[in-house]
Amino acid sequence: MPAPLTWVEVSTSALGHNLRTIEAHVGKQVTICAVIKSDAYGHGAAGCARALRHAGAKWFAVSSVEEGIALRKLGIEARVLVLSGFWHGEEQEIARHQLTPAIWDRGQIESLEKAAALTPRDRLAVHLKINTGMNRLGADIKDLPEIYKAIGSARHLALEGVFSHFAASEVVGQAHGDEQIRCFGEALALAEKMGLEVQIRHMANSAAIVARSQSWFNMVRPGLAIYGHCLPLSAASSESVPLALPLQPALTWKARVLQVRDVGPGQQVGYSAGHITTAETKIALLPVGYGDGLNRRLSARGRVIVRNAYAPILGNVSMNLTAVDVTHVPGVAVGDEAILIGKSASCRIDVTEHAQLAATIPYEILCNISSRLPRTYVETD
Repeated sequence: MPAPLTWVEVSTSALGHNLRTIEAHVGKQVTICAVIKSDAYGHGAAGCARALRHAGAKWFAVSSVEEGIALRKLGIEARVLVLSGFWHGEEQEIARHQLTPAIWDRGQIESLEKAAALTPRDRLAVHLKINTGMNRLGADIKDLPEIYKAIGSARHLALEGVFSHFAASEVVGQAHGDEQIRCFGEALALAEKMGLEVQIRHMANSAAIVARSQSWFNMVRPGLAIYGHCLPLSAASSESVPLALPLQPALTWKARVLQVRDVGPGQQVGYSAGHITTAETKIALLPVGYGDGLNRRLSARGRVIVRNAYAPILGNVSMNLTAVDVTHVPGVAVGDEAILIGKSASCRIDVTEHAQLAATIPYEILCNISSRLPRTYVETD
């Protein structure tokens, strides 16, 4: 097959390094559940699952039953937690593929109990999600006695885990986060009081892994950190901000120069005259645009790396083409590699730069890289 025009490279070495870094940080007593939902945050769930499993990951978290089944079809035998639960009609698939669903109401318990009864295996493990103040999915504290009673009465289900999620774990010392931890502890204490043994307790996402050690319990769920990133930490008061972990970004996004042209002064470039040249300009056209996930807000603001030099984006990013200024870069030719996210010998463009220019968060930048772009998995130094 011909070489792709734009593609993503994922470092399996970086994934392994990040997993081991997090393991060393939280200690051996804490289990790592690697979050690979939404196609592993744009890195490719299949390739990342294989690489992380090889590196020793024992748990994965996905968003949907469909994502969980896809892992099973790849031969992934690790535990799979379905964070967003399930829809009515998916119960039998959960039992058949031994997925571990999140639950938060009695109706889910009843439908899973029926499905698990038809599957001649051990009890189906479930994890109860608690709403501790984020007010998304989860059981409210006031409903827990009824839910715990229903789980305790289920013959084919086992309450293996209880978990919750922070609303803003990247803000160190925030009172709301402390209140969420307190509320979670209340939920755990009530389970114990009602005679339920909860083996796994988890609350910490990537930022909480760095900033809130009291929330680690005995499992943590790194998502962005597995891929080498973490939201910038800030302090709500005079709290000191912890040092960031030495993570390695796993993703590099590249495109090949499709055409090089010389344009005189006073010429418009791209749609809506997004750029007007003021001098003789050498333009390189890249076969990548917002249809591939390159955020349009990078128009006339972002940059790429060509031949170890920064090349500013000229004018508007279009659906499948982007123009960059290579006037100052000697020898640029068709077929040269341009780096949209990643680094060269002396230049670097990271996901956070894209996010800041686009007034969004790194998660969106990564997840929006089109799944139709090929992902290649490479070992790096």
